[in-house]
Amino acid sequence: MPATAFLPLLPGQIIEGRPATLGVLGGGQLGRMFVRAAQALGFETVVLDPDPASPAGRSCHHFIQAAYEDAEALREMARLAHAITTEFENVPAASLRELARLRPVTPSADTVAIAQDRIREKACFAQSGVPPAPHAVIETEADLAAVAENLLPGVLKTARLGYDGKGQARVGTRQELADAWHGMGRRACVLEKRLPLAAECSVIVARGRDGQTVSLPVQRNLHRNGILAVSEIHEGNIPAPLAAQAQAATCRLAHELGYVGVLCVEYFVLEDGSLIVNEIAPRPHNSGHYSIDACDLSQFELQARALAGLPLSAPRQHSPAIMLNLLGDLWLDAAGQPRQPPWRQILALPGAHLHLYGKTEARPGRKMGHLTFTGPTPQAARANAQTAAALLGIEAF
Repeated sequence: MPATAFLPLLPGQIIEGRPATLGVLGGGQLGRMFVRAAQALGFETVVLDPDPASPAGRSCHHFIQAAYEDAEALREMARLAHAITTEFENVPAASLRELARLRPVTPSADTVAIAQDRIREKACFAQSGVPPAPHAVIETEADLAAVAENLLPGVLKTARLGYDGKGQARVGTRQELADAWHGMGRRACVLEKRLPLAAECSVIVARGRDGQTVSLPVQRNLHRNGILAVSEIHEGNIPAPLAAQAQAATCRLAHELGYVGVLCVEYFVLEDGSLIVNEIAPRPHNSGHYSIDACDLSQFELQARALAGLPLSAPRQHSPAIMLNLLGDLWLDAAGQPRQPPWRQILALPGAHLHLYGKTEARPGRKMGHLTFTGPTPQAARANAQTAAALLGIEAF
């Protein structure tokens, strides 16, 4: 029987004597929000994750505690789930290929493998029509010696397993570059030229197996220490022509990749008004969490629909939104002792939507939740978000 035999999957459908079930590799917050969206549609859910206390694992119908490479666990996932997705790009592509022999898997192992490797990722950006930053690939001492002077100052990034600022180093001179590369174990890296930025933004699209593609509004993002801090989503957050260009480029890239599922592409807006593509995430994205509260279709429902082969309606944003990322630092006082953030005061603010991920330990830099403010105008949402930031001790934006 072909892997896609049961598509489309219908909510509440009985297949092989069981309710239609959607599976996800990864039990973090993205998996948790996917599971809840799938359950709201009427699907059962199964999660595979090595952490017995994973947020998604405590929210699903069936939990498989195992490593992502565990062959027996993958077979159990394929037995329980009628279609399978992933919540993060560093799940082994080989595991996705194994599952795809038995069940529909989105996104494909090949597209996930591209997102796992900055070198391959840069090469595929030509298909979007928006260039990446000037860069050089460094895999050998000869590559290091051949780096052009005009790429400095730059940012050195490991080709694999880098996220939220990890596996990165700012370098200003050839000596700093050499020291950083050797400090990273002389692994394959990409050196990107630092460019004068006016803003950062991202676009999230969902694409079905039939090629139907829909897009969320463009998110304007603020990063601090390499981690997303604030997203602003409203008309005029970036110039309309740039927003249209970013959405068109993202849809074009998804089409050229033959992508199925939810895809996020991050962009830089340069001071001269031009657009540069930064990186892709083959999954829902932190910057799109606002869609749960500010849109009629969230990125997670779109993920479930694309996986199940259901129609993809164009999401409509009904309220301007500001989203604050909540890191573990907020649960620690100046001495590093545990504390509770002032949720009573936060929730008294108009338009506050608090989402905590159920993580059992707060650590500096760890994503513990997000806080979205919606309002009748961008100014109203922003004012309440600024008040909340002050109450939480988050730097104003």
